[in-house]
Amino acid sequence: MQGLVLCLALLLGSHVLISAVEDKCSACYAIADEIEIELANEKPVGQRDGKVINRRDHEQRVLELLDGLCDKMKDHTLEKLDTGEEMWVKVHDWNHLPDGKDEQESRAFSKYISSFCARLLEETKDELIELLKRGGLKHGEINKALCQDLTKHCELDE
Repeated sequence: MQGLVLCLALLLGSHVLISAVEDKCSACYAIADEIEIELANEKPVGQRDGKVINRRDHEQRVLELLDGLCDKMKDHTLEKLDTGEEMWVKVHDWNHLPDGKDEQESRAFSKYISSFCARLLEETKDELIELLKRGGLKHGEINKALCQDLTKHCELDE
């Protein structure tokens, strides 16, 4: 009987994570937002022929940015809004979660989005690197490029 109760508890707990997995669009947008933040913090690396050389133009820097990205996603968790919608939010202090937030569940969500990030980058890394190197994405365009064009996680209804 105890085994059945434990199994049922595990199934119910995993159901919460499964519903988070189902909204790949919001997870993708959270990852794209983190890329936007990193790019906004980029500093020029120098000048050549009177032109400022931006770090994002260097393939090695783009690789470094993407390689550290999924670790940064461990600071995110899924939060249920008053409207019933769920969205990924950055946790600034794991020791001071909002009232009613379960730390164990929040950390499980953070592990989920981090592993989702790894799978997402595995699928899109080459194309994303090329877009970032070419400077073909302006501020605010990474969401569309990553989540609609490259992965189709956020397809718009036509």
